[in-house]
Amino acid sequence: MTSTAPETQRGQDAGDPLGEQPTSWQRRLRRFGHVPRPETSLRDRLDPPWTRPGRQVWSVLAIPPHVADRLVRWSGWGGPLLVTLVAGLLRFWRLDQPNAVIFDETYYAKDAWALVNQGYEGSWPKDVDKLILKDPSSVPIPTDPGYVVHPPVGKWIIGFGEQLFGFTPFGWRFMVAVLGTLSVLLLCRIGRRLFRSTFLGCLAGLLLAVDGLHFVMSRTALLDLIVMFFVLAAFGCLVVDRDRSRRRLADALPVDEEGVLRPDARIAETLRLGWRPWRLAAGVMLGLACATKWNGLYILAAFGLMTVLWDVGARRTAGAARPYMAVLRRDLTPAFLSTVPVAIVTYIVSWTGWIVTDKGYYRNWAATEGKGSSWSWLPDWLRSLWHYETQVYDFHVGLTSGHTYESNPWSWLVLGRPVSYFYEEQAGCKESSTGKCAAEVLAIGTPLLWWLACFALAYVVWRWLFRRDWRAGAIACGVAAGWVPWFFYQERTIFLFYAVVFVPFLCLAVTMLLGAIVGPAAGTGARADLGLTSKDPTGERRRTLGAIAAGVLVLLIIWNFIYFWPLYTGTSIPEDLWRDRMWLDTWV
Repeated sequence: MTSTAPETQRGQDAGDPLGEQPTSWQRRLRRFGHVPRPETSLRDRLDPPWTRPGRQVWSVLAIPPHVADRLVRWSGWGGPLLVTLVAGLLRFWRLDQPNAVIFDETYYAKDAWALVNQGYEGSWPKDVDKLILKDPSSVPIPTDPGYVVHPPVGKWIIGFGEQLFGFTPFGWRFMVAVLGTLSVLLLCRIGRRLFRSTFLGCLAGLLLAVDGLHFVMSRTALLDLIVMFFVLAAFGCLVVDRDRSRRRLADALPVDEEGVLRPDARIAETLRLGWRPWRLAAGVMLGLACATKWNGLYILAAFGLMTVLWDVGARRTAGAARPYMAVLRRDLTPAFLSTVPVAIVTYIVSWTGWIVTDKGYYRNWAATEGKGSSWSWLPDWLRSLWHYETQVYDFHVGLTSGHTYESNPWSWLVLGRPVSYFYEEQAGCKESSTGKCAAEVLAIGTPLLWWLACFALAYVVWRWLFRRDWRAGAIACGVAAGWVPWFFYQERTIFLFYAVVFVPFLCLAVTMLLGAIVGPAAGTGARADLGLTSKDPTGERRRTLGAIAAGVLVLLIIWNFIYFWPLYTGTSIPEDLWRDRMWLDTWV
């Protein structure tokens, strides 16, 4: 069976050189769980090996070793694809239901339709949604420009689905469902690389597949799921870049007479890591995230800092005496150029439809109200775009009007106030004591998953601080980048569904916690992480109990998703059953 324990000694970036005595602060931190770095080969620290499933499962199933080896090779893609297939079937099942314009689809579905047909958003008349649902071909696209407050990439993506399947609920939800499904595949592969375990990677993807908030957002034409997809893709690109750059660094280090890799201060401080296309791809993905919603800017900053710190850790591990200075000289400028300018260019290119037309909102501002400015030497389209952006910023920071479903970010992790996208009552329901049935689409995470994630985040932070595990730090960075910025705008009208951006990182945190609960397989190097040795007779018993506990938790999360299924899909149920699912008063 695949080892599910985090491999501390093979995955850390920072720590004492081999053989060096722990420092005084490390000795003090031992009371909180800090452990010194085990003696692990330098190559394994720079380029951790992948775990392989044990032979016990294959022997029980009577599968020959050569067949088992082939299945293991295929599982790297076969397992994630199988989980993705399940996620896709769930998300595309009755995607056109409810047959209504739900919540903010009233903005993005119509803006997307105008954008893909004329290059800019139009000013739609009020109460046109019913006409669109009845006969979309009878509704003309308005030529008057509309004032919109979000960049165009997300609407271009929604509009592509409308071009394929028409101006219908299925059409405007199609591409969001595609990205929601693909994000499950991404998380499976990212988790596999992060934990060096196909099993843990697939577990992370499965948790994302059965998260209620991700599920609802994958079936609704809103922008936040699209931001999440690009953020997750950028994170995956950076993780691949980290692996490749560390492998390149390891290959450049000297090998002694016994064939053991040795640190070298000169190489660690002077080696140029060369062309890093995955970091460039991350810049493009982060630019697309910003070009969908502006909260991608905070994630760009956080991920940029994270990847630079990864380089610091890699050069320190390779033997650099002054790793920060080495990164400042060799890596900082390339890291900046491959992310920030690339993201800016990507963002500007996303406005091409608005730039090439002369009818977009504020498109001619530079030639009219802005004429005679000291910046008139710049192209008119650029000055008009800048003015548009300043107006949008003023709108966002000044959005303080109350809303029934607004919530404070402090309450997000415990699902304090979910958002009802659609609600409909039906009279004459004989199964209900009230004589009514209710159909609702409620944007809420799977409660047991999110509540477990609260403990998982505490474990991740502890592991990052006291075990110095880079993977825990990366997961914490993903959550913080998507969550913390909203605390600066608590007076603004904000909603729980904004949290979908960091849901994949919550799933990674829960996966890491479940891996720790299961414990390491016999003979793995991770055994030292839990204080177990190969001579410990309780090791296998502890692992068996851990596997049972983790399996029960996963089954409870899946059951919880199934239990709330009617509230995720707008399925009509007796009002009594609907009220049974309102576990907190604030959910009503």
